[in-house]
Amino acid sequence: MSILSISLFGKVHICWSEHTLCGLEARKAQELFCYLLLYRERPHCRETLSGLLWGGNSATQSKKYLRQALWQLQTTLDSGAESGHCPLLLVEADWIQLNPEAALWLDVAEFEQASTLAQGIAGRELDSQMAQALQAAVQLYQGDLLEGWYQDWCLFERERLQNMYLDMLNKLMDYCVTHQEYEAGLAYGMRILRCDQAHEPTHRQLMRLQYLAGNRTAALRQYERCVAALNEELGVGPARNTVALYEQLCADTLSGAWVAPAGMAPDTTTGAPTEPAAIPLFVLFTHLQQLRLEVAHIQYQLEQAIQAVELTLSH
Repeated sequence: MSILSISLFGKVHICWSEHTLCGLEARKAQELFCYLLLYRERPHCRETLSGLLWGGNSATQSKKYLRQALWQLQTTLDSGAESGHCPLLLVEADWIQLNPEAALWLDVAEFEQASTLAQGIAGRELDSQMAQALQAAVQLYQGDLLEGWYQDWCLFERERLQNMYLDMLNKLMDYCVTHQEYEAGLAYGMRILRCDQAHEPTHRQLMRLQYLAGNRTAALRQYERCVAALNEELGVGPARNTVALYEQLCADTLSGAWVAPAGMAPDTTTGAPTEPAAIPLFVLFTHLQQLRLEVAHIQYQLEQAIQAVELTLSH
């Protein structure tokens, strides 16, 4: 039996049994089909669809355009299907919906299913089977949903699915730290930064992963990239726990996953402290050394100023 395979991440791709479906190049017919696919769980009123997709026209004209697009869509889908196949669309006088019994594969549906299975489970608590499901799901994300489309309904769905994607990547990063799969964890982190280069928790996790993978220099440079991105995107400096992690890397004292010292609340996303209740001793020591240098410099400037005044008074 032939199966309709549909990819909506990135460029739209539709094919029957590995053969690309032709005849659906008209943008509005594509848009109608993609909308029905994304909101496949319920029927849609014709009047609502016509107003949504052809809202700039009169009610009569928009309904006419809907009928034309629907005819083109049904004709194209039927042309690639085997005889006696289950219809892909259920069309009534006032309602249209995707047939829940239709034989089709949809990348978004697979993606959402994996996200639902892992919902509420921290990355470090994933078992191998669930981790593999998330790994397969993020590979489906070949680009933002329907790239190049800017309709309001599309932008909403694009943001929703991108947030799912970032959540999956975060969980996989935590899983990789727990299972010492540092190279894979780094790859997931870089994918997050391609979507949001100022995502500070990801920079922290990448700093840890680089260090644990044996590349302390790369970990320190990751901190520099974090500082630059925060300044460029948001005009702010790094959080205290990011600075604390950086100083721990400078001191070369990080061992295993970053563990919050006593009295510091862990970050539920990355395991890093959110707001230190007590400064770790090595951090305090570093600050005191820096303060001593600053005091010595001020004392030197003060002595120079006093000598200059005394010289002036002596004349």
